[in-house]
Amino acid sequence: MLSIGAVLAQLRPDFPDVTISKIRFLESEGLVRPARTASGYRQFTAADVDRLRYVLSAQRDRYLPLKVIKEQLDAADQNAAKALRAVDPSPAVGHRVTREDLLARAGIEAGVLADLEQLGLIRTGAGGFYDHEAVQIASTVRAMAEHGLEARHLRPFRVAADREVGLVEQAVGAAHRQRDREDVVRELAALSVTLHTLLVKVGLRDVAGRPVSPR
Repeated sequence: MLSIGAVLAQLRPDFPDVTISKIRFLESEGLVRPARTASGYRQFTAADVDRLRYVLSAQRDRYLPLKVIKEQLDAADQNAAKALRAVDPSPAVGHRVTREDLLARAGIEAGVLADLEQLGLIRTGAGGFYDHEAVQIASTVRAMAEHGLEARHLRPFRVAADREVGLVEQAVGAAHRQRDREDVVRELAALSVTLHTLLVKVGLRDVAGRPVSPR
């Protein structure tokens, strides 16, 4: 999570004329929606910064009015929401999902679920039930399988996640004993997800631009 000053520092190299007042104006027009702390301070994510870059670039390079830019962003948000519903159309109902419910909602076979459990990608909770995150993981694995990535290929994701959790646990125990642990964990979780997303994004950008080898 970034303060408005940190966002300004990231944008200034590419957009020298941008100001805090400009960012606040774009927020008032509904083009970016930062979260707020209990005391009212804005908190921006990496996605918010990317959104601001898009707005400022569209204004500067394509001379688009804010109304048109907002329509484009709203359409993109709607498409993203539809894609998410397509992966997991069922809302979360508590944290007691049976094995049969998980298989039906995620659209996977029992053998795939067994593989995911063996690899540690999905774990049952108390009483042998699954939670909503398990449904989302299974649905995501199913979607990835459509692109040739099988469950056995996904073990590195579990390893990487465990390492990130270990780092957060270490940081909370070492440096934040006097603060509310839940708030610190939530903040560090958001930062670690942002960093992970950015690193993967940068790496996949190179993959996407790499020429296809002849077969």
